[in-house]
Amino acid sequence: MTFSEYGNYDAYGLAALVRQKAISPIELLDAALAQGEKVNPQLNALCHLVPDRARAAIAAGLPDGAFTGVPFLLKDLGAEAVGFPTNSGSRLFANYDWTYDSEIFIRLRATGLVTFGRTTSPELGVGPVTEAAVYGGPTRNPWNPAHTSGGSSGGAAAAVAAGIVPIAHGSDGGGSVRIPAACCGLVGLKPTRARLPDGPASGEGWGGMSIDGVLTRSVRDTAAALDATQGPDLGAPYWAPPIAGKYLDAIGTPPKRLVIAICTTNFEGRPIHAECRQAVENTAKLCADLGHDIVEARPDFDFLAAMRAWSNVVAVGTALSVQAKADAMGRPPRRDEIEPIIYSAWEHGLRITGPTYLQGINTVHATGRRIAAFFEEHDMLLTPVLTEPPAAVGRFAPTNPDFFEHRLGRDGLIHYSPFAPIFNITGQPAISLPLHWTADGLPVGLHFAGRFGDEKSLLQLAAQLEKARPWFDRRPPIS
Repeated sequence: MTFSEYGNYDAYGLAALVRQKAISPIELLDAALAQGEKVNPQLNALCHLVPDRARAAIAAGLPDGAFTGVPFLLKDLGAEAVGFPTNSGSRLFANYDWTYDSEIFIRLRATGLVTFGRTTSPELGVGPVTEAAVYGGPTRNPWNPAHTSGGSSGGAAAAVAAGIVPIAHGSDGGGSVRIPAACCGLVGLKPTRARLPDGPASGEGWGGMSIDGVLTRSVRDTAAALDATQGPDLGAPYWAPPIAGKYLDAIGTPPKRLVIAICTTNFEGRPIHAECRQAVENTAKLCADLGHDIVEARPDFDFLAAMRAWSNVVAVGTALSVQAKADAMGRPPRRDEIEPIIYSAWEHGLRITGPTYLQGINTVHATGRRIAAFFEEHDMLLTPVLTEPPAAVGRFAPTNPDFFEHRLGRDGLIHYSPFAPIFNITGQPAISLPLHWTADGLPVGLHFAGRFGDEKSLLQLAAQLEKARPWFDRRPPIS
């Protein structure tokens, strides 16, 4: 294999070459490192590289799994793993060495993936852009470096889109897999709540709204990764409905005829960017051509109440992390140690009372029940992932000193990203697919949300759309 051929395969395809002995894991790792050295100065997507650890894993013998020999990167947040330090996107938490392996990492490692480092994240995973000071600058979009790669798995998305690795770990508490996938022209699935393990450190993240995932260039990589990582771990407080069979097998069969609701406004009926509206309309037509029924409809619920509740939970979760660090240090963090938005979230989170927090959880659950009723009549909901193409770098930088104004204010994040967080609230599976590009070459992700527990239908439809409108060979200028 020549270096130029490395990017011509998805992870599943590269693993097949390894099994056929057409290429070795060491050669693949060298290709990934060379591509990273080439493109990362323009993107700022990589951190904590430990190639010697990857070489040692290969020398020791890799597990025989779906992705044996394929280079891989963990997000610089969560996915605790011995030998893979993290910053959690923060100067306050920089260079933390883990003493245990998370269950999600254990399952990913068992697939034969060769982990050689981590990818950038906003501080503590808060935000739809990756512009944390600990990395010395923003993470940029391979399609246009003046624009964001998304967040919070922004480094992962940039790394996959730019061809450093074909698959990377991410996590999603408010769109943090789907938003970067949309910004960088990738596949990004948020599984059903508790489909993947959170142990052993916790039972849930952000009140059950956060979950791990991967960013990929192909539906089959996403399906194979879900097969390998799904299911409860020891002591899980709850888990998603069990599945029959494998997702990888299921995507070989088209879905049943689906009733797909489309929404070409935001959830409050306000206009969205013309490119995003066009993306939904074009995708709806494609779905209709494939035999599905299209109706215009959107769920009826109190959007602002849901987003306030979600923001309260995020603030409390952020405060929990910051306060634990402060207690360990024996002092509060200085303002130059954490971003202004995180400092504000910490302060807000400490002021939220127990009853207010529980009321927020009740609102989250009530929203989930109300939206579940919408999916009694519709199999899926189609929207864009974002209300506009990827934002310019700096527009949502974490410098606002008011956490709630940053999220809920007139120019707040809820107007840029209203669609994705709702399905963290409800726990339903949702996926971003790269089915549209703007006239100036920026990706627009299309967001499909399905019924609770039904990743199978989502992935079947995704595979059907991938076949009808292939995207794999469409590569960004920085790749």
